[in-house]
Amino acid sequence: MRDFHLPGRSAVYATNGICATSHPLAAKVAVEVMERGGNAVDAAIAGAVLLGLCEPQMTGIGGDCFVLLKPAGREDVIALNGSGRAPAGLSAAEMRGRGLSAVPLHGVEAVTLPGAVDAFCRLSTDWGKLGLDAVLTPAIRYAEDGVPVAPRVAFDWAGDAEFLQGVARRHYLVNGRVPKAGEMFRAPGQAEVLRRIAREGRAGFYEGEVAEDMVASLRALGGTHSMEDFAGVACDYTTPVGGTYKGVELLEHPPNGQGATAILMLNILSHFDLASMDPFGAERAHIEAEATKLAYDARNRFIADPDHMARLNHMLAPETAARLAALIDPGRAMAAAAPLTEAVHKDTIYITVVDKDRMAVSLIYSIFWGFGAGLASEKFGINFQNRGAGFTLAEGHPNEAGPGKRPMHTIIPGMLRQNGRVTMPFGVMGGAYQPCGHARLVTNLVDFGMELQAANDAPRCFTGPEGMKVERGYSDAVRARLAEMGHDVSIPDEPIGGCQAIFICEDGVLVGASDPRKDGCALGY
Repeated sequence: MRDFHLPGRSAVYATNGICATSHPLAAKVAVEVMERGGNAVDAAIAGAVLLGLCEPQMTGIGGDCFVLLKPAGREDVIALNGSGRAPAGLSAAEMRGRGLSAVPLHGVEAVTLPGAVDAFCRLSTDWGKLGLDAVLTPAIRYAEDGVPVAPRVAFDWAGDAEFLQGVARRHYLVNGRVPKAGEMFRAPGQAEVLRRIAREGRAGFYEGEVAEDMVASLRALGGTHSMEDFAGVACDYTTPVGGTYKGVELLEHPPNGQGATAILMLNILSHFDLASMDPFGAERAHIEAEATKLAYDARNRFIADPDHMARLNHMLAPETAARLAALIDPGRAMAAAAPLTEAVHKDTIYITVVDKDRMAVSLIYSIFWGFGAGLASEKFGINFQNRGAGFTLAEGHPNEAGPGKRPMHTIIPGMLRQNGRVTMPFGVMGGAYQPCGHARLVTNLVDFGMELQAANDAPRCFTGPEGMKVERGYSDAVRARLAEMGHDVSIPDEPIGGCQAIFICEDGVLVGASDPRKDGCALGY
């Protein structure tokens, strides 16, 4: 139990339903949808679409999503891949011929087709109760009337606005400048798009005037995108991948997401006695950092569009983790893993909902970098993702950019299952950090017995290409010890990641936790 003398927040307890996400308006809308008779799918779609207006630097209808779904009355988990593909005209050879060594982060080349809307429509049809018309009504109203900019959103907006280009500056600045906390942000163009989706389903987005606006805007920037590309967007049901850590099964979305990286990390960490370590000490942080380097190196070499990769079983094999764990020196940092050739950053939203019938949804939804490619459609202001920057231009690599391919994605929804029962949908935002964040949350719960909100609040560190970022929640003594061990230690400018989770107790009580690093909350009824 937390010390009630100190600042903090309690977990949320409820029985009928809970939503946990990064903005309170989205959590409130999700709960209201359930109170009106909607289920967890209806609530998750309503909240997620609204988050594109509450946090437009993080996500929007021009982006992608991944979903894990536990149907009511069952303990199996279904995965839905709502990530878009590259347009048919994309060519790695053409980019290499221009002297490029990577897909431009803020160029039209990085704009892959938006897959989230198709996935929302499929989810609503296959699993929802209320229909898109009812589910999208709150987001349409907020797009028209406006949303007050929240403090963390204002912080992110100020850092990301420099990437806005052309008409995107008109749509995503307020009176030509970055909005401050409390100022209103409106998106009337998106309200009209959502009205068309509510009436016509996916055709209201991928065909007709809305698609024409996106295609014309992208082609004016030099893109190869076509109406045929947009009309052909289709999500796919697939099967989660999983691994067990000390009796707890971690379920992840399969590639082209990076969820297998979290499973490999836990497999590596299982070779160390984490429970004997100080949860906020240098020893644990060091072992986790070394496991991160090794697991992410495997990710960079293997994970790609599932139609173009063949080493997933090798990546998840216990003997692979054992060999990697043997490379870790408990007292000394190894040399950095191979530098990344694909761009990895940290902007996304996550929402999880569990309803009264115990349908559980774990949904992550993103435009990749802050404001995506920094580009938007002329008429409706649809923000274009830069998820194509997740491709590599290395010839012959499974994740090489190519027509119709899905790039490696950083966004990963998660679920835990124990003794055959799904116990917790959860997600950890933060781009590259996400697999490490999944592994850390699991070890906080399993090895250190933390309560869910405490596991969420706990300080974080993360090792990547820019060295070892260690939050201020760690002591200076820990940072000094990590530096002595050979880590390039610094305090990050912004907090690491953002977690949302709902624990489903055996007695039917739901426990929701929401990361204080974001503006959001867990709400139940």
